[in-house]
Amino acid sequence: MAATVADILVERLIDWNVDTIFALPGDGINGLYEALRTHQDAIRLVQVRHEEAAALAACGYAKFTRRLGVCLATSGPGGIHLLNGLYDAKFDGQPVLAITGHTFHDLIGTHYQQDIDLGRVFSDVATFSERVMGPTHVCNVVDQAVKTALSKRTVSHITIPKDIQDWTANGMRSKANVAEHSGDRFNEALPLPGKAQLARAAALLNEGTKVAILAGRGCLSARDEIVALAEQLGAPIVKPLLGKAVVPDDHPYTTGGIGLLGTAPSQDVMEQCDTLLIAGSSFPYLEFYPKPGQAKAIQIDLDPARIGLRYPADVGLVGQCWDVLRALLPLVSPKSDRSFIEWARERKVRWDTLMEERGTRDDIPMKPQVIAHALNDVLADDAIICCDTGTVTTWAARHIRVRGTMQFSVSGTLATMANGLPYSIGAAIAFPGRQVICFAGDGGFTMLMGELATAVKYQLPIKIIVIKNNSLGMIKWEQIAFEGNPQYGVELHAIDFAAFARACGAVGYSVSDPARVRETLQEAFAQPGPVLIEAVVDPHEPPLPGKITTDQAWQFAKAMARGQKERLEIVKTVLENKIREVV
Repeated sequence: MAATVADILVERLIDWNVDTIFALPGDGINGLYEALRTHQDAIRLVQVRHEEAAALAACGYAKFTRRLGVCLATSGPGGIHLLNGLYDAKFDGQPVLAITGHTFHDLIGTHYQQDIDLGRVFSDVATFSERVMGPTHVCNVVDQAVKTALSKRTVSHITIPKDIQDWTANGMRSKANVAEHSGDRFNEALPLPGKAQLARAAALLNEGTKVAILAGRGCLSARDEIVALAEQLGAPIVKPLLGKAVVPDDHPYTTGGIGLLGTAPSQDVMEQCDTLLIAGSSFPYLEFYPKPGQAKAIQIDLDPARIGLRYPADVGLVGQCWDVLRALLPLVSPKSDRSFIEWARERKVRWDTLMEERGTRDDIPMKPQVIAHALNDVLADDAIICCDTGTVTTWAARHIRVRGTMQFSVSGTLATMANGLPYSIGAAIAFPGRQVICFAGDGGFTMLMGELATAVKYQLPIKIIVIKNNSLGMIKWEQIAFEGNPQYGVELHAIDFAAFARACGAVGYSVSDPARVRETLQEAFAQPGPVLIEAVVDPHEPPLPGKITTDQAWQFAKAMARGQKERLEIVKTVLENKIREVV
């Protein structure tokens, strides 16, 4: 049987070593599904329950494997549903290819059913977006889409009208279209800064007396180089959330995270440093950087357009962090003065003591920190942790301790809710032998909770922790602390998540007593398949910043005065936390 356009596309993806596609079927991609059926020995189709989950799973797959993630959706609404997950990939710099169907090629633009110009819709999210026009066009488009996604760490998009998917090769190739001219190989051409730039950067680092390193996700493969540089300079390593796994959380040179979810020691370091190395990070919250003019800055980034994006850079070094750091290290002189790192360590020890105290409290209602803290006892040294967005991100950032070869990720710059479970599916598909954890809130989980059925269908041994406070907690605290208003519209109808898990065919647990947390986790993690643990927690526990500003305190007081419900309980909790912090 002659190869169809769909066959050619699938075979070209296989040539590019694509072995997994996350998708939901539809009549606009029936031809592609037939090609996937006949090539299922070489490429795996993972059926999800919602196209948004397909795109998020592809993003998670790309994050944890550092390979191309691929998702597939039907025409019209199917393609539109991909957008949120694709923006997550774009914002966090992940290579993802989205493939969509389209209506009949000769009815496009005539208001036919599902006649949505997805090329135009995807024009912002996809750096490369193209419609396949026939059998001799397929390989050219696929090659360019893949190369663009990999080289620019971004989203590419291909759309194919439903009837063209079934067209067979007819030999009607234009004279200019030489067969196989585009090639199915990719060799990354990596830039390196010149010797003069490296020397300037080293001079600033050598001159600095209080050097700090902000190590983002671009350093995830440069742990040894970052640690070596920190040891040379006596420099604290501050970690944006996407860089949480750059070095273990108990490493003597790190002060932990930064930002609203970060630690007080890290903020102290940023406020006191006179030299800052920003390596592989576009951490977006400008207010947490040193004040402009306070510190000399050196920035390493693969994208020259991002040099100086967040903080004025005195020297910009373009390239991969591990390559640039290797070139920079021989030029850096060891510092004999270790006072800055020792000062930072003292603060980190106090912070860790506070986190240990908060994570082991026996209050009822249970504090959300308790479940996050207890997770450390059941996590494998190579666990993959997929965190959702919300107050849960705070508890994960501060209490789940990365060690060994663990991987950790969240939806970074987009900060979308509902990413946790699809990320976990992508990770579990990619690494069937590793422990995968989804750490989610009840708000984020319910958005795509149908994907628990996906985990059951493929028997993915994901362990899902749902922090249940019956509230969109982060929005609640932002209304109070940032706006000075009482909470409104954030309460959630309660769901029995353990019962839902059992209804899907998974194992479900519920725990509300701190005394039973560890035994519940141990029993749950011993189960072979997908497991959900519902943790019922205190809805009044605030995700306080590491350091509270005067404005935040004032807005909080205004919200209480303006009639915040249960304000006495909230005030009691906040005051108790601050007293514990001071003590």
